[in-house]
Amino acid sequence: MSYFSPNKTDRNAVKPQAAPEPRVETKPAAKPQETMSAIGAGVLITGNIVATGTVQVFGHVIGDIHAARLVICDGAQVEGKVQAQEAVIEGKFKGTLHANSVKLQATAFVEGEVYNKSLSIEQNAQFEGIARRLDKAVDAPSTAQTQPAAAIAYATAPATAYAVDSHANGQAYASAAADERRQAWTS
Repeated sequence: MSYFSPNKTDRNAVKPQAAPEPRVETKPAAKPQETMSAIGAGVLITGNIVATGTVQVFGHVIGDIHAARLVICDGAQVEGKVQAQEAVIEGKFKGTLHANSVKLQATAFVEGEVYNKSLSIEQNAQFEGIARRLDKAVDAPSTAQTQPAAAIAYATAPATAYAVDSHANGQAYASAAADERRQAWTS
């Protein structure tokens, strides 16, 4: 027997192998997929939109949008009130925008009020209105706000209707005070 190297019979001997340890496959935790909604070119939507993910507008929207992220693409138009964590505007926007981060791309045309934490305006973007700093960050809408019960409650909230009185030189007034104002205008 040699102390330094195994002899021929020891080298050829098969050593018993230990049973392999069972491997447990671990998959990374599945993160929720971000939902993306698109309003196609040639589509007109009149109404309010609430989305927990990204909304891309290629068409025309007249109404309020509340989304985690809003992209108004080149050639698209949005008129109304917008709340989003991030807003990227390449097309036309007219109204009031509340967003943590606002990016006006070179092809953007914005008319109205922009409330933001961060505002970037590329060269050749057109902006007519005011920009103000947000006091409180905008949150993405919750999934509860996208449920039918929340949508019905939002849609049935009392709205202010306006009427035009021909005796008031075309002035508009809220219908709730219509009778009082009508008498004041005609008196």
